[in-house]
Amino acid sequence: MRPDSLGGTICGILFDKDGTLVDFDRTWGPAAYAVMSDLSGGDRGRLEALMRVSHYVEQEQRFLPTSPLIAGSSAGYGPLWADVLGRPAGPVLYAEMDALFRAAGLASLTPIKAPAQLAATLVAAGYALGIATNDAEASARAQCAALGLDPHCAFVVGYDSGHGSKPKPGMVTAFADHLGVPARRITMVGDSPYDLVAARSAGAVSIAVLSGPLGPAARDEMAPLADHILDSIADLPALLGL
Repeated sequence: MRPDSLGGTICGILFDKDGTLVDFDRTWGPAAYAVMSDLSGGDRGRLEALMRVSHYVEQEQRFLPTSPLIAGSSAGYGPLWADVLGRPAGPVLYAEMDALFRAAGLASLTPIKAPAQLAATLVAAGYALGIATNDAEASARAQCAALGLDPHCAFVVGYDSGHGSKPKPGMVTAFADHLGVPARRITMVGDSPYDLVAARSAGAVSIAVLSGPLGPAARDEMAPLADHILDSIADLPALLGL
């Protein structure tokens, strides 16, 4: 592990996944439609109700910025879906949702820039890498493997990994503990205020990227929470002086 220009002590980089490494709209727009269709069982009214509570635009196969799915986990928006489906909210339904999303997300997986190439560059420069997402861990690991990130990321956690969900700081703290360093020696890179709040709460450096669903329009919301703001992960090496 090596120090760098971000305070001279950064040795670990923790990435959010969706909107940071993975194109949210192109991946989860089609995937969500497939999952909602599957769970609706051919009932058009039920499908429309799922899209309504998910703030989903069917014609464009994307979510509105207000969607609870953009930064939340299935445990967060699951009760909304459970109400529409007439099923008990809880682990059984959420596990089914996660499994469906895992398969559908892989089918439409679209990376942002070249995450595997970036990861190789960062590891070669001495940085330890990790991924922290509000997606399920199994889905995150499957997508990491598909993106070629497995050799570079020994730490991958999701909302169900036992560290809590972002914006709570548990995932960030767990990464610091995994590396055996104080949180101030790591940085969290993400496209959502949830990522930045998690970083700040843990005492880590916060780096915002404007590659999420809101694009550059997210800058004003992210600025008060970010130590640095980048257009995308492609700009990270320059920030690190590589």
